[in-house]
Amino acid sequence: MRYAVLGTGVVGRTVAARLASLGHEVVIGTRDPESTLARAEYADWQAAHPAIGLAGFPQAARDGEVLVNATGGRVSVDALGEADPADLDGKVLIDIANPLDFSQGFPPVLDPANDDSLGELIQRTFPRLRVVKTLNTMNCQIMVDPARVPGEHTVFLSGEDADAKKTVHDLLGSFGWPDRAILDLGGIETARGTEMLLPVWLRVMGALGHSEFNFHIQTAGGAPSA
Repeated sequence: MRYAVLGTGVVGRTVAARLASLGHEVVIGTRDPESTLARAEYADWQAAHPAIGLAGFPQAARDGEVLVNATGGRVSVDALGEADPADLDGKVLIDIANPLDFSQGFPPVLDPANDDSLGELIQRTFPRLRVVKTLNTMNCQIMVDPARVPGEHTVFLSGEDADAKKTVHDLLGSFGWPDRAILDLGGIETARGTEMLLPVWLRVMGALGHSEFNFHIQTAGGAPSA
């Protein structure tokens, strides 16, 4: 499978490296490839991962069979808007971003929130994409290696297209997520709930002093079924 990971930050790089380790073809999308390569942090990482390509957002969207949105949530729509609409038509987009607004300092607030979500905004703006929201409720190392957190813990899915969610479910399995850990919440509007876990996540991180944790949904009858 050919994946295009949009976003050059630590989240995008971590997911891209994991996809490449599984044998997928991977390109990372960025607004300005030349500027990105001029950053020492990225250049060093690229040297360690020579099989992973780097391209502008339009080319990355064109080349990827499946897209992963790892851009900053406040700029995700603009980044996707650089692509030719024909190159988005019918593709699965795995949205792992959160719409964090740091304009008033730390901790950030969510924008949108409550009656909308980034997942919904992307789906509404690009209706021919098949958007699946997932993995946005944990740090990026746990996203691709759930065994970092011992015991049972949960990853959520939100989206309108059953086949797209099956594609993402299978990818999560290849990352190491067991079926029992994957909880399908329903349509893309349920992304409001998972995005609004971020204020809780930030406070838990502050209380623990680290981000090596995840949420677990425990029911009276045991772990939720997939």
